[in-house]
Amino acid sequence: MSGQPNRPVRPVVGLLRPGGPAREPVDRPLSKPWRIVSYVVLAVLGALVAGAGALVQAAWEPGGLLLSLAGCVALFYGGVKLTGSRVGVAVPAAVWVISVILLSSTRPEGDFLFAAGIGPYVYLLGGAMSAVICATVTQPSRSGANTA
Repeated sequence: MSGQPNRPVRPVVGLLRPGGPAREPVDRPLSKPWRIVSYVVLAVLGALVAGAGALVQAAWEPGGLLLSLAGCVALFYGGVKLTGSRVGVAVPAAVWVISVILLSSTRPEGDFLFAAGIGPYVYLLGGAMSAVICATVTQPSRSGANTA
């Protein structure tokens, strides 16, 4: 005996779980059905962000433009983080561009969502540039090394 009194052992909070020892989070790719579902959801969100951005950027100057661009960046970066691939940016970006082109064309009645001005052009170019930036930014892995 070492002469030290017996003390009760207290577990360190956060290291032990009721189901067993704590596990490290695992970076697993999505299975094929979930990946397809995520691409469909990202495509729908791309159309919604394009429509909402077209309305908001003209409604509140200049805050609406910043909000619209922030929505584009959030969608594109969220797509790459969700899927773990650049296709997660390409799908919503392609739908966003197609939607914005359709929304910018005039109708026979003379209606259109994008007026002539600097704000819509900044939204169009800024949204496209944010898609390219989100697709080309390096993604840090869990090990700390950057992957291109």
